[in-house]
Amino acid sequence: MESGPAIFAGSVFALFGAGLLAWTAVRVRHREPVAHGVSPVASAMIASSAAVIALVAGAWCFTQL
Repeated sequence: MESGPAIFAGSVFALFGAGLLAWTAVRVRHREPVAHGVSPVASAMIASSAAVIALVAGAWCFTQL
């Protein structure tokens, strides 16, 4: 019964993290800003860090099944 919420949360975290990481990689590869008005290096690092944290949270949710 309790595995349903863990699967849902893990899926949401994993999809968000993967999407954010892919979007950040495309923006950096095309040399476009990740966030307007912020240092390109800082915004890319913060977005990448948030994506990795979301992927780790998703993996943690899947290990709790």
